[in-house]
Amino acid sequence: MSLILTNDDGIDAPGLQALIQALGDRSAVVAAPKIEWSGCGHRVTTHQPIHVEQRSPQEYAIAGTPADCTRVALSHLCPQATCVVAGINAGGNMGVDVYLSGTVAAVREAAFHGIPGIAISQYRKGKRPVDWQRTSQVAAAVLADLLEQLPDPGRFWNVNLPYLEADDPLPEVVFCEASVDALPVAYRIEGDQFFYSAKYGDRPRTAGTDVDVCFSGRVAVTQLGL
Repeated sequence: MSLILTNDDGIDAPGLQALIQALGDRSAVVAAPKIEWSGCGHRVTTHQPIHVEQRSPQEYAIAGTPADCTRVALSHLCPQATCVVAGINAGGNMGVDVYLSGTVAAVREAAFHGIPGIAISQYRKGKRPVDWQRTSQVAAAVLADLLEQLPDPGRFWNVNLPYLEADDPLPEVVFCEASVDALPVAYRIEGDQFFYSAKYGDRPRTAGTDVDVCFSGRVAVTQLGL
């Protein structure tokens, strides 16, 4: 198996290093954005050049979006890839988040080309810091299983890891449906400027959906398609 690793938090983000650690000695090419592109959705670059900086034989910093990274990697850097893994995102990407997420867009782009993928994100509870070592341990167990059961062409896995306290056991993995509930929308107004002020944790938690599963302390795994 030959993997392409990418993200939307940028090539220097700790979540990407946690992903590399979780995958162990599996063969992988890192093709990640040079800067953060959180929340960029499936934006692609077509009207300006994309600079590619080779940092090592297997690592490339790309001046483009996560979807650009997948495109460049599949077409030039690692055309033999059999799977694209994106993450580990610093924050959840569940339910309708998948339409906003650059992390998910990276594996969706792979699905466009018939390559399966896994998007993996770490839910942050409020502003609590992420224990990336613990996240990597949980991700390793989940990825070991999902890489053995990749979905059919045109589909991909979306994984959301729950927030865990230091002494919590390894969480249960639940295969579930994605929430279709809207994110909360609220703004604080100062003069003619609107500042988004809604709280991610206040979103609806329809029973059995990925939002409810993840918020309940379990790993939420959904299979998404084009």
